[in-house]
Amino acid sequence: MSLYKNLFKQTLIYGLATVFPRIISFILNPLFVYYLPDKSNMGEVSVIFAYLVFFNVVLSYGMETAFFRFYNSEDNKKSVISTATISLFWSSIGFLVLALLFRKTLSGWSGIGVEYVTYTIWILALDALAIIPFSKLRAERKPMKYAVIKMANVTINLLLNVFFLAFLPKLVANNPNGFLSTIYYENFPIGYIFIANVAASLFTLLVLIPNYIHISWNFDRVLWKKMMKYGLPILFAGIAFAINEHFDKILLDWMQVPMSDIGAYSACYKIGMFMVLFRTAYTLGIEPFFFSHAANDNAQQTYATITKYFVIFGSFISLFVIVFVDLLKFPIVPDAKYWDAIKVVPLIVFANFFLGIYTNLSVWYKLTDKTKVGAYISIVGAAITLTLNFLLIPSMSYYGSAIATIAAYGSMMYISYQLGQKHYPIPYDFKRIFGYIGLSVLLSGISFYIPVLRENYPLKIILLSLFLYFIYHNEKETLLRIIKRKTK
Repeated sequence: MSLYKNLFKQTLIYGLATVFPRIISFILNPLFVYYLPDKSNMGEVSVIFAYLVFFNVVLSYGMETAFFRFYNSEDNKKSVISTATISLFWSSIGFLVLALLFRKTLSGWSGIGVEYVTYTIWILALDALAIIPFSKLRAERKPMKYAVIKMANVTINLLLNVFFLAFLPKLVANNPNGFLSTIYYENFPIGYIFIANVAASLFTLLVLIPNYIHISWNFDRVLWKKMMKYGLPILFAGIAFAINEHFDKILLDWMQVPMSDIGAYSACYKIGMFMVLFRTAYTLGIEPFFFSHAANDNAQQTYATITKYFVIFGSFISLFVIVFVDLLKFPIVPDAKYWDAIKVVPLIVFANFFLGIYTNLSVWYKLTDKTKVGAYISIVGAAITLTLNFLLIPSMSYYGSAIATIAAYGSMMYISYQLGQKHYPIPYDFKRIFGYIGLSVLLSGISFYIPVLRENYPLKIILLSLFLYFIYHNEKETLLRIIKRKTK
């Protein structure tokens, strides 16, 4: 079992810098809900963040992944660093200048206030300028510095949000003629949220600025063309992923769903973050594990076992969140006006669970160097997302978006499995895997959709215990082996 202990350790190490921002986002949700009692404001924030995610992908244009590819394959690593840095530097500066010049046009096109568009432009440019410096830290194996800067960024963002939303109005009310009154504007909570993001991104870039000072600033056009050729397919895959993850909020806005409904949907969507946290940490740990064990004789059996245990943990987490969703909503969405969207939670939780299973199943195209297949699968998922959103939003509003999300990730999971079994067969224990997923879905549906059981927590605990017994009954031999090894 030492193999799986190493996997668990890797998950903790590699996941820290990525999971921590997710946790901060989790904390920010109740803060925004509490200080944005108007659901329309929450909706506007969610739509702007969706644009941020989408354009972050566009402004990196696959250069981050291309950097790693050529940093490891080229002899002249300094040339790779300088070429990638110069490319993203000038594209980011060009975007900043043009976007600021046409910010009023962008505001009219998107329906977002000019001041918020301006903040968004600055966030995008500052984050794009930090891409290669961050990549360089990873390439040079400086994970602690990388993690500290990433965590400092989100911590500053959190603290500034708390200060602007919770403390600044009270401090100004107590001392209206003080210095703080010069930076305080009434009815400006959305603006403060994005000012906090700008400040955090600026801090990060200032810390990383030595990377721009110490490079040679030599631009290799031949190398750049090779990097662009490699990176552009990744750009399209990234756009497809952004569509699957966040584009639903933009589509809801485009299709004239009330901003208050988008706000409620976005707030309740965050309850599904429990599964996202588990999936994110696991994904960061599993990819290096897959590659490091690819040459082993029993690699396929190892991957099959790992997938089964991911399903066991994922099924339990999904069931736990849905069983206790009416308790979890109090700390995560602390305003009853938002709770009309709580019905999307089961769909979002299982959608992220299916995406985690897809990550396991995707091992085949990564180990067989057919990574383009992953891009094609993501594009298929994006097409399903867009099609179902356009079809379902007019009649079902944001619930249609939730259905589109689970359909997209479920389809990606199924397609990857079918293709994988043709090119790299893995002996998955499908009888037990489907048993865990099926029972988790069934018990979740019973506890959430049957009104008489919705508030009956003793019975819900019985359902959860039933699922745990089912796991024990199926995995008893493995569990007993682990216990015996620990007692030796």
